[in-house]
Amino acid sequence: MTRYWLSFDLGLRGNDDDLYRWLAKLDARECGDGVATFTTALTPAQLKRALKPIVGKKGRAYLIGSDKEGKWSGKWLFGNRRPAPWVGYVELAGEEQDDA
Repeated sequence: MTRYWLSFDLGLRGNDDDLYRWLAKLDARECGDGVATFTTALTPAQLKRALKPIVGKKGRAYLIGSDKEGKWSGKWLFGNRRPAPWVGYVELAGEEQDDA
């Protein structure tokens, strides 16, 4: 059995009910908005196949787990990274500041 963390964003038209049923069958635990953890014998490839009809074309899912050597890593099962909401909150060193 491997422990995984799944971060998911199905969007406004996503099928949350099907995803929640799927997570409930795995006895998943909530880890914040859009994040769950669970243990399973399924491989990442098997999890991706199981989630494909649930996540749909516009949803996103990121899976974190360990490999056979115990090395932790994450990968996008569906979708990809978007600009973070916190981009622009910190000024980069070397930028000119306007004193006006």
